Amino acid sequence: MKTVSLIGAPTDVGASVRGAGMGPDALRVAGIGDALRGHRIEIIDRGNLSGPPNPWSSPQSGIRHLPEVVAWNRAVFDAVSTDLAMGHVPVLMGGDHCLAIGSISAVARQCRQQHKNLRVVWLDAHTDVNTESISPSGNIHGMPVAALLGHGPADLVGWSGERAALTPDNIDFIGIRSVDAEEKQAIRQLGLQVFDMRHIDEHGMRYTMTEVLQDVDEDTHLHVSFDLDCLDPMEAPGVGTGVRGGPTYREMQLCMEMIADTGRLGSLDVVEINPALDVRNRTAELAVEFIQSLFGASTLAR
Repeated sequence: MKTVSLIGAPTDVGASVRGAGMGPDALRVAGIGDALRGHRIEIIDRGNLSGPPNPWSSPQSGIRHLPEVVAWNRAVFDAVSTDLAMGHVPVLMGGDHCLAIGSISAVARQCRQQHKNLRVVWLDAHTDVNTESISPSGNIHGMPVAALLGHGPADLVGWSGERAALTPDNIDFIGIRSVDAEEKQAIRQLGLQVFDMRHIDEHGMRYTMTEVLQDVDEDTHLHVSFDLDCLDPMEAPGVGTGVRGGPTYREMQLCMEMIADTGRLGSLDVVEINPALDVRNRTAELAVEFIQSLFGASTLAR
């Protein structure tokens, strides 16, 4: 029986609109704990972390709210590190996607200590590879991947024990369909593996996920960073930066089930749920369905 720790990080400090800070409680209202208990998983709800309020100030040197983002990510880093050390599967409930800096840095450090291979599956409409020098907005929820690759403000890199928590080979992007102009050049220069919506349209989700997961083995720690705006906003309206043309419900279910089939899921981020923009908590309820699939729920016993 797995033990899953639910860690709430109720902040929109890295986002462009208000509301993602209500995401953790939206997931609880949607029944995430009971849903996972129904699959023989022990659940520990750690409650919500605390951190500074969002000042909603203008960018400074191309970046917004850097001290607040650092504080929230430090809290996330410590909480995720604690649960990984206990052998638990941490589920970070955001909050906006800037929080992946703390969670994935903690996972990367643990993997290095245990000599495991880290693989991150980044489910998102956006690649989040901006830095303060190229970001159009200065919002840090568009920068976590760059920081994890060792690029960005000094306060946001090096947390895993090395400057870069990830190498380009450690991360695969799925569902991408909105990339800023200079960000496109950064992706090319870094050599990142991006499976955009055109790839999924041309090859299908099954082929795409086979490519993503082909070298995942028993020495792999698989981390999924799931931004709900990966889905089409017709399916998941409660997100701050929705982009039309995302994966369908069935495509996303297949993605989650194929990840579950590896048996290597070790940690998870669920971020960017914005109840202020949602319809009757529909997006959080969808998230709970997909999370169940990630942890092994399926129509038939396989």
